[in-house]
Amino acid sequence: MWQSKNNGPQVQQLQEELIFSMEGFKPYGWYLTLVQFAFYSIFGLIELQLIQDKRRRIPGKTYMIIAFLTVGTMGLSNTSLGYLNYPTQVIFKCCKLIPVMLGGVFIQGKRYNLADVSAAVCMSLGLIWFTLADSTIAPNFNLTGVMLISLALCADAVIGNVQEKAMKLHNASNSEMVLYSYSIGFVYILLGLSCTSGLGPAVAFCSKNPVRTYGYAFLFSLTGYFGISFVLALIKIFGALLAVTVTTGRKAMTIVLSFIFFAKPFTFQYVWSGLLVVLGIFLNVYSKNMDKIRLPSVYNLMNKAMDVKKSRTLAQTV
Repeated sequence: MWQSKNNGPQVQQLQEELIFSMEGFKPYGWYLTLVQFAFYSIFGLIELQLIQDKRRRIPGKTYMIIAFLTVGTMGLSNTSLGYLNYPTQVIFKCCKLIPVMLGGVFIQGKRYNLADVSAAVCMSLGLIWFTLADSTIAPNFNLTGVMLISLALCADAVIGNVQEKAMKLHNASNSEMVLYSYSIGFVYILLGLSCTSGLGPAVAFCSKNPVRTYGYAFLFSLTGYFGISFVLALIKIFGALLAVTVTTGRKAMTIVLSFIFFAKPFTFQYVWSGLLVVLGIFLNVYSKNMDKIRLPSVYNLMNKAMDVKKSRTLAQTV
């Protein structure tokens, strides 16, 4: 069951790139977020009706904060695709571990070990290298996109820690979290688009080709909803940091598929910087499973090398 849900966001992100590849759609990232929030609210309401306990456990004020942060992370992330190469956006999302760790320290008072810090450093260096490569060869690179996705990640880091704290404190269900946070977020975005006169042009554009816009948006939202349910379950059971690690590993495959299905400039700097990010993911996973994963120390490696050298010397003497 977990496997199918984990594949959801990977399909969802490719569908997101497909939507933004439509000519003329890039200015309407916030409207896509509005439609996405509407579908998520409907899905959450349906799922909530299937469980016995339908009471709202988390206070409304907490949901208003979570909804605001969710609007920020998803809206800014969607809008950034109008300025960034898609793999660059994904590699930024891969490095969500960095703000999540900072949020864990300041919001929940957590402490992290050397492996976690090393993971954050590797991801930071990989991210910088990837961005520099993208700015060199990508025709649509724009610092505005970098700022948008960076702000989205900061909001996302706060969300993970606030959700973890609220769900564990009030023992709330995933469907409750999705329903209230996204329905309140829908109201926020609707008010924002109405006040900025951004609703009318977006509706007019999508009405010209409803199948490719609303149809893709429905599939985009459906697969995304499965992914959100999976991530919320991870946050509730294992914590925000492990949830980010799992979703980050999945994003690596998304980048590969993006280069395969959508033509874009390529350089091997993408590969080396991506490997740095993967090393950061491994270090993070290792820090959470030190009792199960035993890496050889430098001293043991040197001893083994000396033993091999001695055996070769004896064999040559004989």
